[in-house]
Amino acid sequence: MNAPRQLLRIQCIGCVARFLGTPVQRVILPAGAHLQTPGSQHKYGQLLRPFHCSAARSTSRPSQTELEKTAEDETFNKDKSLVTHDDLFERAARDSKTKADFNRVVDVFSKKDIRRRGHVEFIYAALKKMPEFGVERDITVYNKLLDVFPKEVFVPRNFIQRMFNHYPRQQECGVQLLEQMENYGIIPNVETKVLLAQIFGEKSHPMRKYQRIMYWFPKFKHANPFPVPHVLPSDPVELARFSLTRIADNLDAKLTIYQYPSTDITETGEEVTRPHIVGIQSPNQRSLLAKHNPCRPVFVEGPFPLWLRKTCVHYYLLRADPIPPEEKVEEELDPEMIGPEQSLFYPQRVELDLERDMGDDFSFDVDDVEEGPVYAMCMAGQGDQATLSQWISGLQETCPILGQIPTVFRLESGPRELQTSSDAQQTPEQEVETDPIIEEEPLHSQRVKQ
Repeated sequence: MNAPRQLLRIQCIGCVARFLGTPVQRVILPAGAHLQTPGSQHKYGQLLRPFHCSAARSTSRPSQTELEKTAEDETFNKDKSLVTHDDLFERAARDSKTKADFNRVVDVFSKKDIRRRGHVEFIYAALKKMPEFGVERDITVYNKLLDVFPKEVFVPRNFIQRMFNHYPRQQECGVQLLEQMENYGIIPNVETKVLLAQIFGEKSHPMRKYQRIMYWFPKFKHANPFPVPHVLPSDPVELARFSLTRIADNLDAKLTIYQYPSTDITETGEEVTRPHIVGIQSPNQRSLLAKHNPCRPVFVEGPFPLWLRKTCVHYYLLRADPIPPEEKVEEELDPEMIGPEQSLFYPQRVELDLERDMGDDFSFDVDDVEEGPVYAMCMAGQGDQATLSQWISGLQETCPILGQIPTVFRLESGPRELQTSSDAQQTPEQEVETDPIIEEEPLHSQRVKQ
């Protein structure tokens, strides 16, 4: 009953003040509250307004880094879209995009709010920006992103929460992070498992995803006997050597460097660029080329693409048309090699009358597409006819029959600009000296020496 009485007394005092026309500056009430009239506000200004709070935020800030200012602005921004987090990464990458800059952005976001508000949107934006910073294959960066999640908040406490997919949005974000690791071939480590257990628990979807990755990845990690390194050589000659040895199906193939890349300046001051020329040829290809009919032309074809992860290189072939049936000559096997002295593991001919069951089919439907023989392969810095002619000239030293065989160039528009006819024609004074041809030992003989 005290509250209604106090309100009634305040109302009565206000009426008496208006009736008497005298300003009542302050009336002391039992509760310690103060009553002030409109005249008192005009007289004393804002000094007698005890319960007033300004809703405006102070614009003065202490000196901070630009990233921390951007992170604080996001705290007051109601729009939690990916644009704000993308802007945070773009401001950090104005000068350079390195791993240190990426980690600095993650640290700024982790320290700006202890509750990690907007962490799901930030992690999605960080996953999208990882290839730009070159950290898409770094396991420590993925663990740092997992550390952004609040700990022990999304862990289900009972079987009902576990059954109804506790915090599905956060679990889906964790699974998406692990899927990106899987796409780049990154195997999680023990720290990843500990973080997932602290964030989502032992029976969550991200933990199940981690267990599947750890089961299958070690089985297929060394499935490819000829893996391509993640970092390819920057030297074009080394890259051509690696690519040609990967294409060649014979370990005895000999790789030859016909010309190294260089830049010369002529007497007139013109700059002449000499591209690299690297070729490979096996002994079987050399013997087939020696038996080629001089009346039939050979063709230089290309360029053909070869992808090495994200790098595309191009190579050229020296080949011929398929041999007509009337010119085919079946090679007779040496009778000395067919007998008790032949190898039982690699026999040249097997003549056995094997008994077959009644249901066996003796006919085979095989689509035999005949292709012309391939005599050599090469990679060059330029795909014009003048550069490839130097490759053919180098092949004539080991295969003199090429000087008698007509050569036809079937070149398509390659990745580089073709030289004009005026650039290809050289005067005797401007003729470029050729480098000595360097022949490497076959791969098979190198392994035997080792």
